[in-house]
Amino acid sequence: MPETPASSLSQTDLQRLTALEKPLSESGFSYQPAADMRPLLEQFGLKQWEEFAESWNHLGVDRYMADGGRYRRRRYATFSLTDDGIIRKPHQPHYQSRDYNTLNGGIERWFKPVTPAIGQNPALLAILALTHRVATDLTPATLQPKAWHTEIHQFRIEASPDSAGQPTPEGLHRDGVDWVCVLMVNRENIASGETTIHDLNRKCVGSFTLTQPLDTAFVNDSRVYHGVTPVKPVDPTRPAYRDVLVVTLRHE
Repeated sequence: MPETPASSLSQTDLQRLTALEKPLSESGFSYQPAADMRPLLEQFGLKQWEEFAESWNHLGVDRYMADGGRYRRRRYATFSLTDDGIIRKPHQPHYQSRDYNTLNGGIERWFKPVTPAIGQNPALLAILALTHRVATDLTPATLQPKAWHTEIHQFRIEASPDSAGQPTPEGLHRDGVDWVCVLMVNRENIASGETTIHDLNRKCVGSFTLTQPLDTAFVNDSRVYHGVTPVKPVDPTRPAYRDVLVVTLRHE
C-alpha cells in the first residue's frame, strides 16, 4: 500500500510540523494536542476516523500479563515504512527483552492481528505516514535505515471499582526502539492516566495527560523514559477504559 504523500503542506501545517519536531529534537519528547494534530494528519490523508476508533471495541484479552491482570485488550501488527510507501508484514510475535520490559519481556507474545480493514484504514495510514516523516526529519541521514520496522498496538486498558487499570504495568520504561508515538483514541469514564517523561537519570522532565481523541505524544526512546499512571473509574457503575494507539519505529 503506498504511503500518502505530504508534498503540499501549507505554511501553517509546516509550522505545526515544526512545533511537533522542535521539542522532540531538543528534549526527546513532544506533546501535541488534538487541535494541532488533526489538521496536520488531514494533510497526510486522515479519514474514516470513526470506523478506526470503533475497532477498539473488538480487541482480544492480553493473556501474557505476568501480574495476572486481565485489564488489557489489544491487537498488533507490523509494517515496513520506506520513502516508497507502507507495506504490512506477515503476522509475527511481539518480543521485548527483559532489559526493556522486566514484567512481560523475554518471551514471544502472539496477539490477535489488527484486522485487514483497519490495517488499510486511511486514519492509520495517515498516522504512519506522519510518524515516518518525523522519524526521517529527525534522524541524521547517515543513520537512516532503508526501511523502518514499525509495530502498531491497539490498546484498551480497562478499570473497575476493585482494580485500577495499568497503562504501563512494567512501570517507567523504554521500549528498545528509536521512536514512539502514542495517540489517544478514546477515554471513557476514567480519571488519571497521566504520562510522565524522565531523562536517563530518571529525573522527571515533563508530564501531560492525553484526554481528547488525537492528543498525541512522540518520544525519542534513546533519550527518555516514559510511563503512565493507573486509571480508575469516575462512576463505578459504568464501564471505564482508556484506548490508545502505540506506534514504534526502529531500524530494520
